[in-house]
Formats: sequence, C-alpha cells, structure tokens
Amino acid sequence: MIIPIFKSHYSIGKSILTLSSPKKRGCQESMESSCSVFDIAKENDLQKLVLVEDTLIGFPQAQKVAKEIGAQLIFGVLFEVCEDCSSEEAIKKSQCKHKVIVFPKNAKGCKDLNKIYTECKTNLHNFLDMASLKSLWNEENLSLAVPFYDSFIFKNLMSFDTCIISFNFTNPTFFLEDNALPFDNIIRQAVEKYCLSNNFSTQETQSIFYEKKKDFSAYLTYKLICSRGSFSGRQSSIEKPNLDHLGSDSFCWESYIEKTHE
Repeated sequence: MIIPIFKSHYSIGKSILTLSSPKKRGCQESMESSCSVFDIAKENDLQKLVLVEDTLIGFPQAQKVAKEIGAQLIFGVLFEVCEDCSSEEAIKKSQCKHKVIVFPKNAKGCKDLNKIYTECKTNLHNFLDMASLKSLWNEENLSLAVPFYDSFIFKNLMSFDTCIISFNFTNPTFFLEDNALPFDNIIRQAVEKYCLSNNFSTQETQSIFYEKKKDFSAYLTYKLICSRGSFSGRQSSIEKPNLDHLGSDSFCWESYIEKTHE
C-alpha cells in the first residue's frame, strides 16, 4: 500500500496546494484559485489524510477543514536535525544535517509535538538535535518517521555527509518513494538494508505537492519565486532553474493514481 503524503503552501516554497475548504466543482472549478489538498481529498473520498508540514501554523485550518469533510487528519511536522544546535556557529559547523518527521498519536501527542516545535524555534535556532528530541520524547504519544529524501541515509550517500544516528528512544518508520529520479533506486536499497539490519519498518509513500503533472511548471515557478531568483548562490530562471533534485514531475496526485492503478 502506498500512502499519499501531502504538503501545503504553509510549507513555503514546497507546495502549491492550499488548505482551503473544497470548491463546489473541485480543482477544475476555475483557474481563479489554486487547488486545495481538501479538493483532492473530497473528490477521491479519502477517509484519512496525511499532511506533513514544515510548520505548525497551518494545523488549525487543516483540522477545521478535515472535520468539515469528515476526514481523519494525520498531521506531522518535518524537523531539520543537526549534531549541535547550541549556537548558530555550531550549526554552521555541523557535518550532518538531515530531517525527521514527528507525528502525534493522540491529543497528548499534539501537546508534546507543540513542545518540541517550541523548543526548536525558540531555543535551538530552528533545528533539533537528537539529544533534545529524546529528552522531549514520549513513545505513548508520538511516532517518528524518516523521509525518503533528506534523510541521514540520503545525505550520507548523496552529499558525502557522516551522519551516525541513534534511535535508542523509539522505533522509526522509514518512508520509501519512487519518483523516477536517477538515484531513487540507490537510496531505496540503502534504506532497505539499514532497516533490515536494525529491525525498523518501511512504508511506501508518495509526496504530493501539486495535483497533476501539467502543474509542474506552476510548481517550478513558485519555487523560483520563493527562492528569490537564486538558489544556493546560483542564478536561477525558468529555463535553467538550478534547483537540486527537481528532475521529475511525479510529485503529484496524478502519479499516486498511476501507481495505485498499475
């Protein structure tokens, strides 16, 4: 089973999907407004909706609209992790930066997630370290997932980082994806090998940042606008975007449908 993982415009520069209430005629109503995550959910009768954001800001709206359409919202926050978050200088020197996703399991878990988020934003310079995460962790209320892209395994293989991570406080689930990028299979093999060696579970997923493949150009334009014309010090344009790992138009609902109907 492949689980669709949505992201909205609240994660700035990452998605062109909104969290608006569904339109009467769905995403195809007009070109006047962007497609909503909940348009897709309602049109396809999704009973559960997994939303992973870079911030907690959109959670109240997501929860409200999910109740309106009778869908169960599974909300997670993507955190960037480094070895030492004690200062901005320590973060710059860190040889290992990667990401994890924290999901609350219940109402208490929502409060625990808020504590982790607050600690990250107020005391740890917008990062987490594993020691801080462990100190705030409650296994009864929270679950941890490792994204396919930007995981420590991805960083070690693609950026030659030296991340050695201890999950001695929880049993994470590792996400797997296939978006026709040339390195997808290399990363998949490394993740599966790591999980087999450490008895961790994996889950097939599909990241969804826009509705259809034809929306890729709009998504690309949005990312360029958010990067303000440059990315990692390189000049960018529509013809030459210079955006890493953006060589596929498969990060969409249409791709999910294709994979689940094969």
